[in-house]
Parts: sequence; structure tokens; C-alpha cells
Amino acid sequence: MKKYFLFLIIMLQSCNSDFQPKPFSFLRLDYPKPIYRRIKLKNKISFETNNRSSIFKERKNEFNLVYPKMKATLYLNYNTIEKNLDSLLNDAYQLPYKHITKAESIPEKIFLNPDKKVYGTLFSVIGDAASQHQFFLTDSLKHFLVGSLYFYARPNYDSIFPASSYIKDDIIHIIETLEWD
Repeated sequence: MKKYFLFLIIMLQSCNSDFQPKPFSFLRLDYPKPIYRRIKLKNKISFETNNRSSIFKERKNEFNLVYPKMKATLYLNYNTIEKNLDSLLNDAYQLPYKHITKAESIPEKIFLNPDKKVYGTLFSVIGDAASQHQFFLTDSLKHFLVGSLYFYARPNYDSIFPASSYIKDDIIHIIETLEWD
């Protein structure tokens, strides 16, 4: 009986300290500063792309920039304009809005570079959509380029946000360095 009484006293005495729960931790993803290289595709366009990406499955008018460490692919599709600019623009504007059911918002960023004759729009899909960034670029006369970013993961905006932001900066760099040949 004395043993139980002693055990009870020890247990009650040990409960006097203040309990402090541990704070939640957050995953920190740091990506290295990008190093860009110029690539030329099908003698039609050239731009600078991140060394962390590689060109994959280059076909007649389609090619992919793959980010293997981030499990992401930037799908690019090149078209020549042959009296179909209205149709190409209509398709390019409708593409991001296919994700409207999962998107909280779809802000647009317009790019104008009259010196290089590059005009376009970048759509950023905010929310749990399949594609986080989509864009189109044109010179309004001969060239039209459409791009879409997809991750090989379940679309959870909070989880893929760091990688999506990193690749968005690469997309902006592609847009700013693009030249038609």
C-alpha cells in the first residue's frame, strides 16, 4: 500500500510543470538561383531557359521543358499564323478558364515588347487547378506560341506553390528573352 501511495505522490508532483506544445513546422524549399542558357527550336524561335530544365519530346510543333526535380513540365506549342489569329487567340484565352471550377482567381499579366515584336499574356491560376500557369505569345503576323505548366502531383496549391513560383519566374524570363527567327 505504501508503494501505491508513494507512486501517486510522484505522479502528482510530476504534473506540476507547465506544458508547452510544439509549434507546427513548415517545409522550406529553397531552389538554387537559376542559370540560363539560350536555346533555339526548329529555327523558328529562341529564348533563354533554366539549366534545371531539359527539352524533351520535341515534335513538329510541340516541345516540352521538363523540370525533373520538381516533377513539372512546361508544355509549349508553336503555330504559324495563316489568317487564323482570331481562332488562336480565342483558344489561348479559353484554355486557362477551363480550370475555373477549381480556381479562386485567374489574374492576367500582359507583356508588350515592340522592339522584338513579342506580345502576349501570362495567366496564373490561383487554386487547386491542374495547370498553375498558362501563357501565349505572338508577333501578330507569323508566329504564335502557347505554354502550359503542369505538375505530376495532386493539384494542391499550397504544396506546389514554391515550385510554381520558381517556374513562373522562368516563364517570365522565357517571355522576356523570346525572339522570333
